[in-house]
Amino acid sequence: MHDESSRGCQWDVVIVGASFAGAACALAARRAGLRVCVLERKRDPGMRLHTTGIIVGEAAEGTHLGQLPPALWRRVEHVRLYAPNLRSLALHSPGDYFLTTDTPNVMRWLADEMRTAGVGLRLMQSFTDARRERGGWQVEGLGRTRWLVGADGAKSRVAARAGLGRVRDFLYGVEHEYAGMQLDQSGALHCFLSRRLAPGYIGWAAQSPVGVQVGLAFRHRAARTGTPDIEGLLRRVGDRLGLPRHLPPTSVRAGLIPCGGPVAQIAGNGVILTGDAAGIVSPVTAGGIHSAWCHGEAVGNAIAAHILQGGPCPMQAAIAAAPRFRAKRALRWLFDHAQMDWPFNLLINTPPLRWAARQVYFHVG
Repeated sequence: MHDESSRGCQWDVVIVGASFAGAACALAARRAGLRVCVLERKRDPGMRLHTTGIIVGEAAEGTHLGQLPPALWRRVEHVRLYAPNLRSLALHSPGDYFLTTDTPNVMRWLADEMRTAGVGLRLMQSFTDARRERGGWQVEGLGRTRWLVGADGAKSRVAARAGLGRVRDFLYGVEHEYAGMQLDQSGALHCFLSRRLAPGYIGWAAQSPVGVQVGLAFRHRAARTGTPDIEGLLRRVGDRLGLPRHLPPTSVRAGLIPCGGPVAQIAGNGVILTGDAAGIVSPVTAGGIHSAWCHGEAVGNAIAAHILQGGPCPMQAAIAAAPRFRAKRALRWLFDHAQMDWPFNLLINTPPLRWAARQVYFHVG
């Protein structure tokens, strides 16, 4: 169902960013039969990543990510939460789990999945500019599209160009990967609370398919300088994990992570944001893969239904599909303004803290 104003468009939808959200949107729109193009500035989708690549079981079972080749993931069914004094709490919920991944190769697999589906994936092509025209957008260096989707990260150029909402609240995270290393307790996701090392967030360690990943993040503020001290984290917890304290990383990932919830304006005239660009990330856990995938897929489906079947405006569908994170935004405020070490040291093995931790990690009472 094509209206007169959209004739001459080379694409039905152009997506900027081959992220999880971008791939979900592209695959959904392409499955419906749309002409889809994805712009990705990197020559290799597995380079310079900002994500830990830890996927919750719901995403593994309920999305296309369930088709990941077994060599690219490792199942983790337990969480061990450490107070600042390193007393710990073991958490488990039957049926709930996480997948740690070989993240660079997961992104390459997603790129191959898009190509196989018939998506026009343009690597080494950045989004530089676009102008609104009747019935679509003229994307510089590419051509005309009916819809433009920004899945290009927390500092979205699409958002800036289209005058949409901008992400303002961030965590700054760094993750080191140690190929070939083994944790003493490899079946758990280890999470460390420390106001000194991780103000406003946590440190973490997990066994991946290729080794061990250790990360640390803090609340990003203009007055806070420096980078997360992973070496200091390893000095403190390395013995507990079975890792050497002075361990050179095989690879390093770093970047800003949205933590303020969805941006105020996710969509405009013919343009929609998704994933990190839209702030579709949990304000507490910074987990974003599942929610980003679901939102990106909803956007792709809504655009397809609008174009092919005369369905409702996709902008409204994009707004409705964005999680609100109301309770987690309240917890984020508390973490930002009232984080102290002594309550965690005191309460680590008590029923109230166990209940709260299970809510955060497994969404159960």
